Amino acid sequence: MASWRVYLFLVLANLFWSGNYVVGHLLADGISPLQLTAIRWAIAAPLLVVFAILIEKPNWRAALREWPMHLLQAALGLVAFCLFSYEALAHTTALNAALVGATNPVLIAVVAALLVRERMRGASILGLVTSLLGVLLILTHGNLFEVFTTEYNVGGLYMLGAVAVWTAYTIIGRTLTTAPVTSAALQSVIAAIALAPIALSVGGPIALDSAGWWGVLYIGVFPSVLSLMLWNISVKKIGAGRAGIYLNLMPVFTALMALAMGTPITLVQVLGGALVIGGVWLTSRPARSIRRSQEPAADADAGASEAGPVR
Repeated sequence: MASWRVYLFLVLANLFWSGNYVVGHLLADGISPLQLTAIRWAIAAPLLVVFAILIEKPNWRAALREWPMHLLQAALGLVAFCLFSYEALAHTTALNAALVGATNPVLIAVVAALLVRERMRGASILGLVTSLLGVLLILTHGNLFEVFTTEYNVGGLYMLGAVAVWTAYTIIGRTLTTAPVTSAALQSVIAAIALAPIALSVGGPIALDSAGWWGVLYIGVFPSVLSLMLWNISVKKIGAGRAGIYLNLMPVFTALMALAMGTPITLVQVLGGALVIGGVWLTSRPARSIRRSQEPAADADAGASEAGPVR
């Protein structure tokens, strides 16, 4: 039986990732998505390298043999995902972004099933439709019957792009043999080196006060490094399947943070969020019940290959 500390680690990991949405939204007026992404990985890269050395004691030469895949993964998960996410936060609320982002487990499950040609079961299809309905509610501001004429939530559309990119990152990541923390360390170094000159040349002025820079530091340390560490430790202990359920806490935490900061929550957000989370539950439930006898092996493999979300 897993220690209560593992479940605390999962709660904290998702709490820090939720903070990324809230803080990123607050910083949107003072720093561009490109600059925030570049600084985020410049802060996180050396810390991740240290953690990789302490936790996994990696063979760097062997890890670097997969450099083309690490380069692709850095472009997808660390650069494109962050750019889409922070662009979304410049156009919509943190809660809307978190709710749309909560569809990620559903999309990953569907794409993985299609790639390995597994037949999707009825509950999985129902979960997909339910989650998409929730997202559509959020994107159309609740005007479902005016789906082709309404003005869409632009931030939500950017967040859908982030979801698509993260799905590709997760699926491709299963082919890597490099250990997860080492992979994250290498990819963060690549992202930091690649983004630094671009951000300096085209980023424009940064208009942040001291509180804003503390927010940037939070993003560089808590969601980028600590959440990853806590997530990987937990996945190793209880498996990716059980740990993945805790990702549903992100929109909940984001909503609570928004309320604490005085941002009202609308009925459309409540309904859309309930549909998204319900859809994720429906999609993940059959896999756990049908493959219960295979769960430990499957979870261990998934935990070793996916490296966890880098939100």
